[in-house]
Amino acid sequence: MGNCRILVVEDDPRIADTLRYGLSENGFEVEAIYSGDTAFDVFHQRPFDLVILDINLPGMKGYELCRRMRQINPEIPVIMLTALNTLADKIEGYDAGADDYLLKPFEFRELVMKIRVLLRRTADPNSPTGNILHAADLTMNLETKSVERAGQPITLTAKEFQLLEYFLRNKNKVVSRTDIAVDVWNIRDDANTNIIDVYINYLRNKMDKAFSEKLLHTFVGMGYMLKEKC
Repeated sequence: MGNCRILVVEDDPRIADTLRYGLSENGFEVEAIYSGDTAFDVFHQRPFDLVILDINLPGMKGYELCRRMRQINPEIPVIMLTALNTLADKIEGYDAGADDYLLKPFEFRELVMKIRVLLRRTADPNSPTGNILHAADLTMNLETKSVERAGQPITLTAKEFQLLEYFLRNKNKVVSRTDIAVDVWNIRDDANTNIIDVYINYLRNKMDKAFSEKLLHTFVGMGYMLKEKC
């Protein structure tokens, strides 16, 4: 992962400089920006491999900045670094396109771990491109990031797309809440969060509610399954 370029967007110069120094010590090239508007201009002009993004920024706020970055580069990994810790804040962050969410104050080693996980995911040479995943009449195009069911387009946020992709790759298998927490959210302890349940409901409303055949099933005490009839 040498020479990976990270953009840090943080309005507190002390935190930004600490991140720049610490990440540089871990072998990353780091550029720190203190406002949302300037960060967007820089992101538009220069390539980066990952973004660490605060939410409460002067100028353009973090949520909007994340959305606009996604329009320029849909594949860029984004970690939101913030003191906002409610479930609503996290959902808004994921809906804006964040891949992960780290609360202040944080352990620097945890941040580095999350960075390496996301960079491995995006750099995996075996990661399929141009592939179609499907279950029953549901199809997902990994290249165009589009989803359809029975020919009807389904609009998903980045996190909903990631969750559905996980189910499609494990279709007809029961996956536990712990599996989902670790593999989709990088959360090691899901006991105190209901964000998984929230996103399961989001998916059901978008991909199952209008159709007679339900694909996403709950197995009480075990987990969930994306199931298609054999």
